[in-house]
Amino acid sequence: MDRLDGMRVFVAVAESGGFAPAARALRVSPPAVTRAVAALEERIGARLLHRTTRTVRLTEAGVRFLADAKRILAELDEAEATAAGAHADPRGLVTVTAPLLFGKMHVAPVVLDFLARYPEVSARTLFADRVVDLLDEGVDVAVRIAVLPDSTLSAVRVGHVRRVVCASPGFLARHGTPETPRDLEGLDCIGFQSGATPAPWVFPARTGGGGGETVRPPMRLLVNNADVAVEAAIAGRGITRVLSYQAAEAVRDGRLVVLLPAFEPPPIPVQIVHLEGRRAAARVRAFVDFAAERLRAVLGAG
Repeated sequence: MDRLDGMRVFVAVAESGGFAPAARALRVSPPAVTRAVAALEERIGARLLHRTTRTVRLTEAGVRFLADAKRILAELDEAEATAAGAHADPRGLVTVTAPLLFGKMHVAPVVLDFLARYPEVSARTLFADRVVDLLDEGVDVAVRIAVLPDSTLSAVRVGHVRRVVCASPGFLARHGTPETPRDLEGLDCIGFQSGATPAPWVFPARTGGGGGETVRPPMRLLVNNADVAVEAAIAGRGITRVLSYQAAEAVRDGRLVVLLPAFEPPPIPVQIVHLEGRRAAARVRAFVDFAAERLRAVLGAG
């Protein structure tokens, strides 16, 4: 078994979590899989897998080698596809992650249109309000709403969103419109966060001068879902603070009013990230280019 075959066997073991499942997936015998991994480890001079009678886990060296092996094998597949004239025709599975509500609102339509354009591509989505590890969870592309730390990920900025305070016209008619963050401390508010203890609302220095403020408005309702926070605000139950895209439809049709715009924090960038940069598979590059164009059209104005 040559080096590339050994890499393929190792990747299969790592991704399936065992020698027997890898053997079934590759349609070879379990002893052949064991010999291939052992030969690979001997050639490299490092243990790649921790083996017990019940589990197989990657060593630290194995984690690093897995990333390199997958990249090398993907590049080989890409080279073969290019030689066969298939480079311009993306095919295979692309896995995409995004925050839950943003994914439902903006990424899902992009994925559906992408599949319509490229019939040889299939897709898997993972929409969740957490940071998904692309390598560990087998994800090709992530849409992230954040200022990203330096990393090996390739990033394409497609727009930005704002953190906005909003309430229904009916609530404001009954209780008055706050003019400063401090005014929120006398009004019912709706907290949106995952923790049990409400976090303070932090506002930067006002446009044109003045210092920043941190306020702890009374939270009669604390939720962990933006949809619920927005619907509660529409129902007149209080003032909430969410990302602009989460309340955009209600603001457009007048069910919510944006408050304290002069006190808004700086916009938050929306970025598409993936692992391999220019060497990514054709289906990944095609999706990134397609999604970037579509999302910029939606988010360009924030």
